[in-house]
Amino acid sequence: MDTPDAGGEMTLAFELSALKTLAEPGTAFADARQWTRYAGVVSAEEPTHVLTNYTRKRRIREDFFSGPDGAQDTLESVKAQFESDRFVMIGTTEADRKRAEAAGWEYLPVEEAADAAGWTVGEQRKPDGEVEREDWP
Repeated sequence: MDTPDAGGEMTLAFELSALKTLAEPGTAFADARQWTRYAGVVSAEEPTHVLTNYTRKRRIREDFFSGPDGAQDTLESVKAQFESDRFVMIGTTEADRKRAEAAGWEYLPVEEAADAAGWTVGEQRKPDGEVEREDWP
């Protein structure tokens, strides 16, 4: 991604719903780690175990994720504890935008982020390591 933050002075949060719109979410997240200081995943809709299961299956190594306190509190906590020049959240809805802005983060729609970074928005491919099972009902 051609960005002034290529030196890694940005903290980036993906809303889980935004990751789910990408064809290769694990690859996109790994790419984002190359030009950010910290990267994480938050979700206002899904419980923590769903988020962690999703990231584990895709080998996403996040620096932070939303826990039982929720996405809003996580964004506020990360901003208070992590040192970065910019805090940017990638999301999919107007509610994501409001959540990001209320926490003092910039908001970027996933389509714009994908276009700028060269990621593909579309049907997800099977996560790495997931095996087709023919013996499963």
